[in-house]
Amino acid sequence: MSAAFSPARIGSQVAKMGREISRHSQGRRLDVVITLDRGFMFAADLVRHLAGPTVCHFVREDVRDVEHSGRARREVFFGIRPDLKGRDVLLVDAVLESGVTQDFLLRRLGESKPRSLRLAVLLDKPEGRRVDLEPDYFGFRSASNSTWVGYGLAAANGTGRNGRGLSAASGNGAGSSGKGRRAQKRKK
Repeated sequence: MSAAFSPARIGSQVAKMGREISRHSQGRRLDVVITLDRGFMFAADLVRHLAGPTVCHFVREDVRDVEHSGRARREVFFGIRPDLKGRDVLLVDAVLESGVTQDFLLRRLGESKPRSLRLAVLLDKPEGRRVDLEPDYFGFRSASNSTWVGYGLAAANGTGRNGRGLSAASGNGAGSSGKGRRAQKRKK
């Protein structure tokens, strides 16, 4: 695998996202909810580029197959939800592909009535989207169906998270940092 996004290019995009997020938060406290395990490296670098007071919260998804009324279905569970009432909240994840997990988590976080709720991802893969969701901030847009490895993202066998750049098994399409909109209305 060759590096599709170099460490320098990633660093530049993350810094640009940090400046954009800081402009939107206007110096107010920002509660950053970070998804583990994929989002830790991206979030660590992004948080260092945020101006103003920042509080970090960490959530880990637990996907389980449960039986409900005699039918098996897959459900996503998260640990303790922080109290975010009246706060400006930024959900940070490394990759937005189907959007199912992020959409679910955004709805759960929204139940505590934050002042604003936004989504930042390093990689946006809109071709695989299964829900009507767009990131508010993204570093790169990819058309690749490949598994991305490096910069906190692991291969299927769990290796590769420590790569400084991002690599994909086959081609990709990169975009630029930008602001998107969530199709369902969110507080801004």
